[in-house]
Amino acid sequence: MGHGLQALGSYTWSHSIDYGSTYQAFGLTRGNSDFDVRNNLSGGLSWEIPSVGKSSLSKALFDGWAADARFTARTSFPLTLYGNLLLDPSTGNYYYSGVNYDSSRPLYLHGRQYPGGRMINGGPKAVAPAFTTPSGTTGGNAPRNIVRGFGESQVNLAVRRDFHLKENASLEFRAESFNVFNHPNFGYVDYILTNATFGQATMMLNQSLGTVASQYQQGGPRSMQFALKLKF
Repeated sequence: MGHGLQALGSYTWSHSIDYGSTYQAFGLTRGNSDFDVRNNLSGGLSWEIPSVGKSSLSKALFDGWAADARFTARTSFPLTLYGNLLLDPSTGNYYYSGVNYDSSRPLYLHGRQYPGGRMINGGPKAVAPAFTTPSGTTGGNAPRNIVRGFGESQVNLAVRRDFHLKENASLEFRAESFNVFNHPNFGYVDYILTNATFGQATMMLNQSLGTVASQYQQGGPRSMQFALKLKF
């Protein structure tokens, strides 16, 4: 984009459709796949900050600094809702049925009392639920993955500087801030209709991914780290 300034951005729109079932007793159902993220945006910016003065003091304080920023945003993943807990007499295994859906009622309830300002309209405490448990061992009439969880957006920022020590040696200093605006990203949503917390987010995103410790995951509260790297 200019001397010392680089930027890269990408946007993807997609719609993933497949067939799936929570249990072999239920027929395959065509619908939104479990990984159907419609919108995905990311961008990066790197700026080599120019010199601001000619004196030896200003050069010592301000020369060699650079800043890096990264922005990510995406819409939400679909959720598969679970209804009754049933027993398969042929195998002795338990499985969940689907749920029934009343299209005359709203999919979500909105309010500040809910984490993230929203919950799925159903569960033991719902007055006029859109989702209810089916009778007997039926699978329920709700379309597959009709509801969604929460999206994500986050900005990370880093400031760095190289200190030249000798001809072939330098020291790099970095100060990094993750989720610099401390934007709340909600993760796991309770999808079992009979639970008291059904339809509500019970974890933040960084606690919901399950691969490594939550402090190293995206979607957590604002955090900072500092690093020194000797290069020779």
